[in-house]
Amino acid sequence: MKQVHLLTPVAGQLVPLKAVHDPVFSQGMMGEGFGIEPTEGQVVAPISGKVTMVAASLHAIGFTGNNGLEVLVHLGIDTVELAENPPFTVTVHVGDTVEAGDKIATMDLMAIANAHKATTVIMAVTNSMDHVTKLTPEVGEVRAGVVGAVVELKEDVPEQPIVKGQGGKYDELATQIIAQVGGPVNIKSVIHCITRVRFYLKDEGKADDDAIRNLKGVIDVAKAGGQYQVVIGPAVNDVYDAIVGQLGAGFGDADASAVAMEKEANRLAWQKMSPWQKVKHGFSSLIGVITGSMIPVIGLLAASGILKGILSLLTNFKIVSATTPTYVIINAMGDSVFYFLPIFVGFTAAKKLGSDPVIMGIVGGVLTYPAIVGMATTGKVTGHLLGMAINANFFGIPVHVASYTYSIFPMIAGAWLASKLEPWLKRVIPTVLRMIFVPLFEVVLISGAIILILGPIITALSGALAAGIVAIYKLSPAISGLIIGGFYQVLVIFGLHWAIIPIVVNDITTTGHSYLNAIVSATMVAQGGAVLAIALKSKFANIKELAWPATISAFCGVTEPAMYGINLKYGRAFITASIGGAVGGFLTGLFNVNMWGFAGSLIGFTSFFNPKGIDFSFYGFLIASAADLIVAFALTWMFGFSDNDVKNVKTAPKKKHLGQQVA
Repeated sequence: MKQVHLLTPVAGQLVPLKAVHDPVFSQGMMGEGFGIEPTEGQVVAPISGKVTMVAASLHAIGFTGNNGLEVLVHLGIDTVELAENPPFTVTVHVGDTVEAGDKIATMDLMAIANAHKATTVIMAVTNSMDHVTKLTPEVGEVRAGVVGAVVELKEDVPEQPIVKGQGGKYDELATQIIAQVGGPVNIKSVIHCITRVRFYLKDEGKADDDAIRNLKGVIDVAKAGGQYQVVIGPAVNDVYDAIVGQLGAGFGDADASAVAMEKEANRLAWQKMSPWQKVKHGFSSLIGVITGSMIPVIGLLAASGILKGILSLLTNFKIVSATTPTYVIINAMGDSVFYFLPIFVGFTAAKKLGSDPVIMGIVGGVLTYPAIVGMATTGKVTGHLLGMAINANFFGIPVHVASYTYSIFPMIAGAWLASKLEPWLKRVIPTVLRMIFVPLFEVVLISGAIILILGPIITALSGALAAGIVAIYKLSPAISGLIIGGFYQVLVIFGLHWAIIPIVVNDITTTGHSYLNAIVSATMVAQGGAVLAIALKSKFANIKELAWPATISAFCGVTEPAMYGINLKYGRAFITASIGGAVGGFLTGLFNVNMWGFAGSLIGFTSFFNPKGIDFSFYGFLIASAADLIVAFALTWMFGFSDNDVKNVKTAPKKKHLGQQVA
């Protein structure tokens, strides 16, 4: 059956046509359609075609679609009476050609309300009787330019032709891809990742795999997670933009539906897996969520890491004193993205998992609120439980409040919880109350869950881990160096590295030096060595653009860009980096390398100068750093990465890397 999509002309609450308070429209006299109670005034074209009518009062705009559908967008109810001073600005004229999703007008919602008129936007297919078999609206909260209704056409109505681009470099390729996947009517939505344009198709059987593979500019075709994936490589952003430009904005902005379909695909795949496959898939999915949540802020982390490294050099060489305003200002520039990382990760993780990004950003703000941070760091300790300091109370109940600055995993866990909680809240809370009470309950419940449950759990685990690390180090510095060096960056992923940080801080503040921090430094060098190998080996420009700044950042003591942007994303590279860290940690412990400052990695070399005079700690640092850099670099070059990991060509379909979705 032939189908087309009608996009929503405005953002708001989409309702069935019969719910509209206008008998002419609600009784279907003007044709089938739907209404929207708008929350924003921007109006976009619901269909690709020509503008055939603009009312003199500007309250109504008519279109004839490329498939012959005649669509009327009516702005407000009885707003024709406001013709003398119309609260509308229309930017199109009769005869103009528009693409679905193009901005066509704005409504002054306040002016309409002040004139005692309803702001309801109505969209009707005025030739429904001749062309439409069924129109199914997507009732609920919507954004402007997303799919608002699915229209089933009568058999004698031509399907909407593919609209070719305007001569851009990738327009022809986009046109060919759209045609070979079955045309616009076979496409539900489209997204992209770092190398692939990912289609959600109604019927994958209509896509011509061989024809798409043979297109110039296409590397391969893959199918996984309910997606039809066209592997493009470095030009994926440009090709995606060209595809969405031809289809209409609604096809590329369907986050909620994409998440729902992905979850359904995973559910079906889960049922077919063996227990071991489920374990691997669960871990891969977790890594995929972590890296996906971090990718948008990788550039900021890398830049901040480099800036912190420069500040460390300025401080170590006595150019800038840590007590001066200059230091405070530069440190704020470099440290703010890390300090407020929960806010950024909350936002990106929510987008990845399908919860509300703004709400999760607010939750991150709660965790980094100065009073909360102060409570965690300087709160009065009234006792201990399972290694946790009881430093606060909640309604009289003694609790442990942890510090969440620099943290990642608690926010990802919170975003996952929000993705489960939010749909339930929207089901049980009446529509008129959702705008206030859904955010209220989410912020309270998610923040509370992290502060009162997740935080103490991580602290308890960290405490137990810290005790084990101290015991192993006392038994054998070399063995502890091997274990910590190999697994420290894994601890970072889950926020458990805070088990080590307090030990380091205590060592330096009480004795002036730390053997443990020297081992941690070795892991930073290893992550840098691995991503350096990828920067030199990869032929993809987009990989190099990430890898080079990540390398510099890692050697400046900030490993997040290397880990989340490259190494962890491609799986084996993180393993080879961890092996290098284990070698460096072993040598650091074996040589009893000591460290007299906090700054680690290569840029922190001055931290290995004994204030009483250079001793073997400095030379041990050089040997251990050189060893773990060489090992991490060599293993990554030989075994840890290839460009096939990015392209995922069909010649190696069975290779599954950390973060890759399982079909």
